[in-house]
This record gives sequence, C-alpha cells and structure tokens, in this order.
Amino acid sequence: MKLSISSLSIIIIILFTGISLTAGEEEGSSGDMKKVKESENFVPEWAKEVVWYQIFPERFRNSDESNDPDLLSIKGSWPHDFTSAWEVHPWNSDWYRLQEWEKKNGKDVFFNIQRRRYGGDLQGIIDKLDYIKEMGIGAIYLNPVFEAPSMHKYDGATYHHIDPFFGPDPEGDKKLIESEEFSDSKNWVWTSADKLFLELLKEAHKRNIRVIIDGVFNHMGLNSPAFIDVKEKQQKSKYKDWFKILSWDDEKKGTKFEYSGWYGVKELPELYQDSTGIAGPPKKYIFDITERWMDPDGDGDPSDGIDGWRLDVAFMIGHGFWKDWRQKVKSVNPESYITAEIIEPIDYNIPFLEGDEFDAVMNYNFAFSCEEYFISDSNKINTVEFDRQLKELREAYPLCVAYVMQNLLGSHDTQRILSHIVNKNIGPMRNWGSYYEKTRAANKNYETRRPDEHEINIYKLMVIFQMSYLGAPMIYYGDEAGMWGANDPCCRKPMVWPDMNYEPETVNPDQSPRKEQNRVYYNENLYDHIKKYIGIRNKYKALQKGNFNTVLAENEGLYAFSREYEGQYVLVIINNTGKDQKLDAKHTDGKSYIDAATGMEIKPGQIEVKPYWGRILVREK
Repeated sequence: MKLSISSLSIIIIILFTGISLTAGEEEGSSGDMKKVKESENFVPEWAKEVVWYQIFPERFRNSDESNDPDLLSIKGSWPHDFTSAWEVHPWNSDWYRLQEWEKKNGKDVFFNIQRRRYGGDLQGIIDKLDYIKEMGIGAIYLNPVFEAPSMHKYDGATYHHIDPFFGPDPEGDKKLIESEEFSDSKNWVWTSADKLFLELLKEAHKRNIRVIIDGVFNHMGLNSPAFIDVKEKQQKSKYKDWFKILSWDDEKKGTKFEYSGWYGVKELPELYQDSTGIAGPPKKYIFDITERWMDPDGDGDPSDGIDGWRLDVAFMIGHGFWKDWRQKVKSVNPESYITAEIIEPIDYNIPFLEGDEFDAVMNYNFAFSCEEYFISDSNKINTVEFDRQLKELREAYPLCVAYVMQNLLGSHDTQRILSHIVNKNIGPMRNWGSYYEKTRAANKNYETRRPDEHEINIYKLMVIFQMSYLGAPMIYYGDEAGMWGANDPCCRKPMVWPDMNYEPETVNPDQSPRKEQNRVYYNENLYDHIKKYIGIRNKYKALQKGNFNTVLAENEGLYAFSREYEGQYVLVIINNTGKDQKLDAKHTDGKSYIDAATGMEIKPGQIEVKPYWGRILVREK
C-alpha cells in the first residue's frame, strides 16, 4: 500500500513506533498450556528489586557532535526524502516550529518531524549514568540501538552492529560493516560503536545498573543487506528464504516482486515464519546476535554483556520460536530478564508467561487501570473496582511474574503521562486503537499545552502508588523532568536537561501562534519527588518483594493496602479525592509507624492524608 502520513491511518502511524495492534488468535493463545506452580520462581531475582528507566537513544543526550547523522543516513526511512534541505535539529528548539530549511520542502510539521535527527548517542547515555544512578534507577531499557536509518530504529539493517551514528566513528564503522559477510557470524567485526556500547554496559554495571535492549525480530528494514540482496537477485539470492515473499519478478507469469511488510508497512519487510515461528537461517542469525550481545567475548562469562531483552511486537512471532529462544537466552545467562511488548487483555498474555517464554510483559493493563482510577472523569472507576482490577491482574499469572511486570504509566508508544492528565477525557486508553489515534497532536481537539500544578500533583500521587505497588515500576525518560507531549512522534522530544536553556513552545502544530507560550524547563520539584519515592522503594524490601493485602477499598477514593516481607510491614494510603481523608485507627492495629517520606513517628490513632496525596508508613514487626 502507498504510505501517506496525511491519511492518519493507524497502520501508517505505527510505522514510527513498533507498537502492537489487537492481535488475532494464534496457536497456543487459548491458555491451554501447562500451569506453573505458584511456588516456582523462574524469573531473575534482581528484576523484583529494580526501578526501570526507559531511554530513547536518539533523543536522550548528544554528547559527541562529531558523530551527528548526515542527510544520507536517513535514506531508507519514512518519509523517504533525503534530498530536501536538512540539518541536524537544534536540541533546545521550539518543538512544533518549522526551521527555515524545513519550510523549503512545503510539507507540514509531522512530515518534517520524521526527518529530524537530534544527534543523541551512546556517549550521551554514558555521561548521564551518574544522573540515572542518583535517581535510584536499577535497570535501563534501551529502545533499539542497532544499525537503522530511522530515528526510532525499529527498521534494523543489521542486528549485530550498533548504529554507527551512535558511536565515535560513523564513516569508519560503515566501511568495516561493508567488508563483512552479513550472515556469517565468524566474519563479524567489532566497530567503534559496538565497542562503545560494551563500554556503556561496563560503566552501567559498575554502578549496579542492569541494561536490556530491544529485540525487533519480526521484521527488518529496507537497508538490510539480506533484503537488498533478495530484491536485486530475486530467487537467486542466498537470502530468498529469509522474508515473506508474495511474488517474484517474472515476465512470463506477469508478476512483480512483492513481499509482506509488518501490517502492510513496506519499510518493515517481515521475516519468514513456518508453523513454529521464525525458522532456518533467520532463526540462526537471531540466535547468533543473541549470544553476541549477551556474552560479547564468548568466554562463557556474561557479565560483560546485556542483562536481557525487551521484545517488540512479540505476539506476531510463533510460540515455538520463543520457547527455543528462551532456552538459548537462559543458557547464556540464567539471570537474564525477558520482557515483551504485548498490548492485549490479560487472557492473551497468559501463554507467554508460563515459564517457558517470557519473564514478564510491559504492563499496559496496569496503565489502563491507573488511567481509569487516577486520571479519567468520563470512564472513571471507583476504588472497589480499581482494587478488583489490580487483584485480577496480580493473580492472572504465576506469582513470580507479578513481581517483575514492568508497571509503566507511559512509554514511547503513548502520550506523555502529564499530557495524558491534561487530556484526561479524550478517550479510554484501554481502547488502544482509537486511543492511539485520538492522542496524536494531529487531532485538533488534542491539547498540547504544558500541565498546570494540579495536573502535576496528580502525577505525583500516581508515582507514590506506582513505587509502592507490587511489580517493577518503569519511568519513561523525561517524565521525571516534567516533559509533556502528545503520542508519537511528540512523546519523543529531546530530553530536557537542567544544564540547557530551551526555547519556549510558541506555535501550534498547524504553525499558528499559541495564545500562551509553553515555557520549557527541567522541573526540579518533580524530579525531587520521584527521586524521593524511588528511594523509599529501594530502601524497603517489603515494597519490592512483599506480599499484598487490601486494607481498605471504599468508593470515596481512600485506598489502603499493606506490603509485608521478613518482619517489615508497610502500610500505604492513597487519597484520590479533592478533600482531606482520614484512615480510621482500626486499620492500623493500634501501632506506631514511621512516615517513610518525612521520617516522623506516627502514633496510634487516625491517620490524615491530604487531597490527591499518599502516605507510606513503615514499622518493623
């Protein structure tokens, strides 16, 4: 199909993301697989203890301007304009305002945003590891880092090389890559970008920070040497069985070369699958790159490699492949962590989480429930229903899985959490397809303004809950800085840093002037809040590994629950209303507590909670 950003088709929009649509039935999705005993623990223990931080590499930090991308580096990516005027985009510029060189092509801002590159690189991440550590983060999830022409890099040219423009010597790296035999792992070299990535892992591990990366195994990109070879040589290509080819160039038959792109997106040619999933040479390639990044020097010691994987559109690959791949991953590093992107109802996730495929999934169902309780007015649920939904979600999977589910409030595939609160009634997040469309800035009903203090306080309340609830919390880069933005591509703005001055946002997406300017700055107050509550979670094992018991769930918006672990008892009280609330003394066992946020002793009696706030109270049994 012909791609057109103006069509606003969900199929076209997802070209820029790597998100899941509602999946159809596939083998094994009925939940008929063996049940795992509740006592079994097949997940890495460290994954129960960490707070996650998600980084979109191209937009995190540009520390090395000498490796900034050039115009030809975007060739092969949407919107396929690598001839119009172009420059590396100023990091601190007004997001919706077209630069002078962008105006020359006559296209709108959304066309031009897809051509933008800001120069984020691996050195930028390395330079900010101390910032990440100081925040209390224990694990990083990196969006794709492999060689690819797009800014999101879900269109990988290779999976065995880091993108040259993330490293210190792009031109030298490109020459090295060209000298290789793509499919022969014995022939692979280590580029300067590859080596810098290993240095990133080393520096992260020094700080006791784990790192997982995005595995995009359903498809590759137009720049893949394998796909280029197939397109040129057709049935004579050694890679002819790598992709889902629909027809070949054949004058006698009157056919043209056609292939299956992910959801029809031709920029993302899909890898061939048999009844079990990806098989044959592509499977071997994926297994080879898996070992390369998990044990880089091949000495059997995985400590110098990545700590696991996040798997893109995992539901589109057969269960048989994932079962084999898990065995490979765990054989290299038994303590590795495997999480997947599946944006589906609970029942659909079950077959993936029985102990022989994934350890967890990105917990979008958690985000859906939080939206309905903390944010929305139009589809708001009461405390009883919120508690019921959380219970259903906790008990749907083996107990060990519940502790390592990535509890997110937003990601690179959603509007920013603060913009979500601003646009609280735009539509249910649970209705993913329509939600995704409605939350784009191209929707003229979408409000692109910065959040006000009340809206920021709602997020602060959600953070208190997120950091005290069962599961592994995840922060999307910049949320701690107060960043806002509509859905893709606006949720992927350059990171706002305290050492930089930013232009205010002065124009709307249609280039008309804003009635009020959006001041852009690093929100120190919000950062301090998030850091404090990450610190509380890190301090108390009960918040990481403790059980969960509902203490009070009433319709008035007062929610209390306890977490207990090895003699440590934590009582969490959430006031999701605009009035002062009190927790009756009968729910406190007549004991004294320490307020984890203030250090103050709370003596027996009623416990007061301010509007839209929460308290975490601790006592040792």
